[in-house]
Amino acid sequence: MSAFLEFLDKIFVFYNDYVGGYALLFILIPTGLFFSIKFKFLPIFRMGHSYRVIRYESTGEVGDINHFRALTTALSATIGTGNIVGVALALYWGGPGAIFWMWVTGFLGMMLKFVECTLATKYRRLNSDGTVSGGPMYYMEMGLKPILGSFSKVLAVIFAGAAILCSLGTGNMAQSNSMADVIFNNYNIPTWISGLLIAGLVLLVIVGGIKRIATVTAKLVPLMAIAYFLSAIVILVIFYDKIPAAFVLIFNDTFTGTAATGGFLGSAFIMTLVWGVRRGLFSNEAGQGSAAIAHAAARTKYPVREGLVASVGPMIDTIIICTLTALVIIVSGAWSSGIMGVGMTVEGFRIGLSQIGVGMLAEHIVAGGLILFAFSTIIAWSYYGTRASNYLFGEKSIKPYRFIYGVFVFIGSIWGLELVWHFVDMVITFMTIPNLIALLLLSPVVSKEIKWYFSEMRQIEKSK
Repeated sequence: MSAFLEFLDKIFVFYNDYVGGYALLFILIPTGLFFSIKFKFLPIFRMGHSYRVIRYESTGEVGDINHFRALTTALSATIGTGNIVGVALALYWGGPGAIFWMWVTGFLGMMLKFVECTLATKYRRLNSDGTVSGGPMYYMEMGLKPILGSFSKVLAVIFAGAAILCSLGTGNMAQSNSMADVIFNNYNIPTWISGLLIAGLVLLVIVGGIKRIATVTAKLVPLMAIAYFLSAIVILVIFYDKIPAAFVLIFNDTFTGTAATGGFLGSAFIMTLVWGVRRGLFSNEAGQGSAAIAHAAARTKYPVREGLVASVGPMIDTIIICTLTALVIIVSGAWSSGIMGVGMTVEGFRIGLSQIGVGMLAEHIVAGGLILFAFSTIIAWSYYGTRASNYLFGEKSIKPYRFIYGVFVFIGSIWGLELVWHFVDMVITFMTIPNLIALLLLSPVVSKEIKWYFSEMRQIEKSK
């Protein structure tokens, strides 16, 4: 790493350790708890309704894509390296107890996703080409104007700028870095070659806009989720007798921390908490506002309906898929191996699959899952970046942004792992903190939308 990159890395680490990490702790969890209590855990008790809406094909309503494709696009942005590399990093730095705080972030994330996606659908705008644009920058500008006046526009601009940075970091460099790393380690292909190939494939997809992105993700997300899910289940069946002990370890370590052994460095409670929240947020992006940009494109006239669809995301991403990865790593004993990053996940799968004589397949299963996960995340986040760029600079900025996005895919492929992840942790806070402030200020609007929506649904039921 050059002297300049080392200097940048030190800045990122200082901010994450002393500013951003604590800011998230003091804002994210309390905000999630506030909405959970205020709206009486609505996404939990209305989950059946949410699944019915996902299957509903709306026609003749404003929007670009149906509910299912809006969900898969948002999921493709969150089901990525956070589920494979992020979980391993949480265990490496924070220990098993970090998984509990990932669960907390996922549970509260269901509520935060509901609120932000309801607002994004309510305050979206129609573009000149007939497509729609929505997201936190729009509900900040329009929804907060009566409260903050001209400062609402300032907050929206800050968020949109942060969204562009985050699209280049969270949704781009972290993903291409993990893809190039696993390809190099497994198949000995230089990172610059895989970086060029990934960048070219990404550009081929994203030039088609949200409809092509949604078409690709609607096929990739179910495929990759099922393949990874089944592989993890096989290992958990093999080690079924160790699963209760794994949960005991997670809960025992939640508040006490684990003594440092091998490569495990995070022994204090605060490390467990911080790393669980960091990786939980990276995994499901709840409160960050990114998913709201995708869900705002859904065809519907009911903002609450899309909010309920969005609330399903953290359940699938963090509560289910991240838990499967964590359990594989813990029951196999790989969590204390001292291996950092994706190698820890590979080791967990290798140990597990070796029990049935196919341990050599572990690196291919994890590599294949990671490549599919990360690629779908890259193309989904390109849409988020284009919406933010459109908001700040107009529709003419979209094509140049896509070219820049492709360049950053390549840069992420050749940068060091730690530098990329430190940059990612920093820019996530730039989006999340302004967004959470806006959500709190706009909570009365969400309350009105909830009352109106369910009143409408009761009227529709009575008329049948």
